[in-house]
Amino acid sequence: MLRAGFATIILIACTTVAQADGATTRIITKPDQAKLDKYEETMGTAVEEAKKGGTPTDVKWLEEILAKPHLPFGEDFDMTGEWKCRTAKLGNEPALVIYSWFKCRVTDDGSGWMLEKTNGSQRTKGRFYTDSDKRLTYLGAGYVAGEKPRNYGAGPDVDQVGYAYRTAKNEFRIQFPAPARESVMDILELKR
Repeated sequence: MLRAGFATIILIACTTVAQADGATTRIITKPDQAKLDKYEETMGTAVEEAKKGGTPTDVKWLEEILAKPHLPFGEDFDMTGEWKCRTAKLGNEPALVIYSWFKCRVTDDGSGWMLEKTNGSQRTKGRFYTDSDKRLTYLGAGYVAGEKPRNYGAGPDVDQVGYAYRTAKNEFRIQFPAPARESVMDILELKR
C-alpha cells in the first residue's frame, strides 16, 4: 500500500512537470525557441555592449540588478496586483538605455499569471509558464499605445519571449533576448 501511494505521488509529480513543459513547447514559436536556446550567449553580448557604452550610472544599475539572487516563485509570492515597471535596453546603439517607471498589472485568470504593461508608448501583454521553481517563461506580444493588444503567436514583429526571475520580496524582472527592435536584450524590471 505504501509503495502504491509513493508510486502515485511520483506519477502525479512527473505528469505535472510534463504538462508545464508541454504547454510551453506547444505554444512557443520556432524563432522564439531559438532565442531561448541562445539566451546565455545573447545575454553575454548584451551585457558586454552595455558596459562598454553605457554611462557609469546606468552600468552601476545594470550590475546591481544582475547581481540580485534568483528566488523561488513559491507560495509566499503572489504576483497578482499593480506594479511599477521600467524597461532597460542593452546592446546596439545606444548601448544602454533605462527608461522611466510606468504601470504594469498582473492578473490570474485561473490558469496562471498574466502581465500587461498598462501605460507608456511601448507595451506588452502575455502569460507566464513555469520553467523551474526559480524561473518562469514569458510569452507575450508587444504593441504600442492606441493599438489593440494581440495574442502571442501573431508574428515575429510583435511576439515576445523572455525569462522571469524573482529577485526580492516584491520584485521580479523579465529578460527578453533578441527583441524584434532596437536592442540585443531588454530587461523589464518590476517593483511594488
